[in-house]
Amino acid sequence: MIDAKRTLQACAMILGLATLAAPAAFGSELRVGAASVGITPDRPVALAGQMHARISQGVRAPVTANALALESRDGDKSLDQAVLVSCDLVGIPVAILADARERLKTRIPELDPNKLIVNATHTHTAPVMEEGFYTIPKEGVMQPLEYASFLAERIVEAAAAAWEGRKPSKVGWGLGHAVVAQNRRSIYADGRGVMYGPTDKPDYRGVEGPEDHGLEVLFVWDETGKLKATAVNLPCPSQEVEGDSVIDADIWHPIREALKARHGADLVVVSWTGTAGDQSPHLMFRKRAEERMRTLRKRSRVEELAARVVAGWDEAYEGAKQEQVADAPLVHKVETLRLPPRVVSKAEAEAAAADVEKFSKDPAQHGLAVWHQRVVDRWRDQEEGRAQPYPTEIHVLRLGDVAIATNQFELFTQYGIQMKARSKALQTFLIQLAGRGTYLPTEPAVRGGGYSAIPESNQVGPEGGQVLTDRTVELINALWPE
Repeated sequence: MIDAKRTLQACAMILGLATLAAPAAFGSELRVGAASVGITPDRPVALAGQMHARISQGVRAPVTANALALESRDGDKSLDQAVLVSCDLVGIPVAILADARERLKTRIPELDPNKLIVNATHTHTAPVMEEGFYTIPKEGVMQPLEYASFLAERIVEAAAAAWEGRKPSKVGWGLGHAVVAQNRRSIYADGRGVMYGPTDKPDYRGVEGPEDHGLEVLFVWDETGKLKATAVNLPCPSQEVEGDSVIDADIWHPIREALKARHGADLVVVSWTGTAGDQSPHLMFRKRAEERMRTLRKRSRVEELAARVVAGWDEAYEGAKQEQVADAPLVHKVETLRLPPRVVSKAEAEAAAADVEKFSKDPAQHGLAVWHQRVVDRWRDQEEGRAQPYPTEIHVLRLGDVAIATNQFELFTQYGIQMKARSKALQTFLIQLAGRGTYLPTEPAVRGGGYSAIPESNQVGPEGGQVLTDRTVELINALWPE
């Protein structure tokens, strides 16, 4: 059996220590480009995000990849660079990111491919990108690997268009507020934690963790003062319509359309999902009053949420437009951490094995059988000494007075609050799902159990979550030595 304490100490080591030099001074020229491309398939696909297979029955709102290219220059010398591409997808598989970076080497030789960041909005109505989890018809449906290749090429197209279109620009940052997400984990008198657990029961005791309603917003203006791009950091996954069987960008589509209606059809809206592993847009209480008001305002639920985000964006823009910065320094650090894996107990492995036996009997439950089998396999590796630290790539950027930091997880909100509270930056943008995903729960969540906090839902537990948080804060604060 793995010694969890010893594993934590060993795995807190860093794989690629970043050079924490002082950041570039204000005065360098900042060049920014932005672009948007479609990533909607041209035929039916399996949709990711649920335990059962769904085949798309049309397109309600197209899915897109939206890119922001940043470069800091001193005359002819490039000081640092970053290309951030946000995609209307459930997650970003490692193989797709690797494929996109490999293609970038020939498409944009002067760009360091490791400075490409790709994140997902976590919509549950976008294509499946990996084989093995769902049973997918072979006829009349685009297969996951075919879509994955198409996606990698489209990511490169967005990145290249943004990079090639970069020009001297001004940037600004602002803070708004939007009540979109609610903590979705209910706790009960016996200590249980249940995702989307009913809140009208006698033993209901409240929500398990905090909520974050802040809206961090980045703005980019061209040399004439025209707004050409904005990045919106919303701590909420895009999954209001998650159970439907159509392709849909979810709440981000009406948000983009509303902002383009105000600032021009060529405005690029980049969607950054903040740390929100235990948050979602689904109502947990006060449902009747919320639905009554929405009905009186004659809005769908998606329209209601989008209106709140746009109002928060306006709040941020009102301040930010008064302070447009042309010489904001850019520093971009990339690091791979080795996080301690979550230890699987014998009881958890036995329960998972029983579920494998149960679900294996029904082909329609293939995904659930695979999900539980992974826990059994991890326990065996653990018992036989084959368990390995969990490698994860993080990016930390300084852009003027703000920090931008990424992680690959559905990271519980408490970790994000820690990062923001401990950061020296004026504002801290946190982008989750810059990778494949899996939940990363807090210690109270693990004690409560339930989906999102059990071993099936995560490969890294609270110990690794704290290592990730501490190292992210350390990297951010090193960029503010003053």
